[in-house]
Amino acid sequence: MKRLSGFFLLAVAIIVLPFIFPDNYFVTVVGVSAGLHAILAVSLNLLMGYAGQISLGHAAFFGIGAYTSAILTTRYGWNPWPTILVGAAFTGILAYIVARPILKLKGHYLAMATLGLGIIVHIFIVQLGWLTGGPDGLGGIPTLSLFGWEVDSDARWYMVIGTLLLIVVWLALNIIDSRSGRALRALHGSEVAAEMMGINTAATKTGVFVLAALIASVAGSVFAHQQAFVSPDSFSFFFSIELVTMVVLGGMASTYGAVLGAIILTFLPELLVVFEDYEVMIFGGILMGTMIFLPQGLFVGLQELLRKLTRRRQRAAQAAQATEATKQKEDNHGVA
Repeated sequence: MKRLSGFFLLAVAIIVLPFIFPDNYFVTVVGVSAGLHAILAVSLNLLMGYAGQISLGHAAFFGIGAYTSAILTTRYGWNPWPTILVGAAFTGILAYIVARPILKLKGHYLAMATLGLGIIVHIFIVQLGWLTGGPDGLGGIPTLSLFGWEVDSDARWYMVIGTLLLIVVWLALNIIDSRSGRALRALHGSEVAAEMMGINTAATKTGVFVLAALIASVAGSVFAHQQAFVSPDSFSFFFSIELVTMVVLGGMASTYGAVLGAIILTFLPELLVVFEDYEVMIFGGILMGTMIFLPQGLFVGLQELLRKLTRRRQRAAQAAQATEATKQKEDNHGVA
């Protein structure tokens, strides 16, 4: 119930916000981007936060899903819905092929390998101009529709992406609490110890790598149809770093922390535009301060802070009760 309470709170927030702030730019426009970033952060958190496998190329799978849907719908006239499945299948196969050799590496070697994967995919997107549109990108991507219901407004996209985010969070929470989730945490703690306990570490790492790639691919396809335009800049190395920052800022090994980190890093630049030339400086200072004073991440750090405050209040209440009891005993002795 404790786990579900957080999920229901997130669901209520997603449902209620558009009614409280109708036609609000930060809800219907920035909220769509925040939702997509949260989906990507949750998927990356499964790989980094729980399995302990560093990835600096997660944007590559996001881009593969986006370009698969974009190419099939604009150049070959496909219906948008099958393209999402094709993109996920293609991404899953590619992720499985590269997972085995890449995930044998550890530490900074793994980080460099995933970085190389992201750069290779980005180069392919730029160089295959006859197919992808090259640096200029690819436009004219049709929107999604379901039984005649066109997703043709920011409010409707907010509903679609909010629903997808809830599905991804529910999936992540169930995986974490399952036998596979315990295997991921054991793998993060010590790969050697996990192997001694009978866990197939190679299969576990490959499975979570492919799952994270599949989620990123679906998010990429949705992004392509929402934007109606894709370009290589949206899937660069810098976006992968931004996703890693979201996971670390929110709190490693915390699904809700990944969501929180994505929301903050999406909304914060929008709120800091009023500072003009000092925007980047203030943004960097906020990130540095958070990492210094809350090294476990915002969500985990705030949870620990609340626990400490609760324990402190409980100790103060117990001390007050003990003092009152002692005073009553003294009063009783005085009367006697």
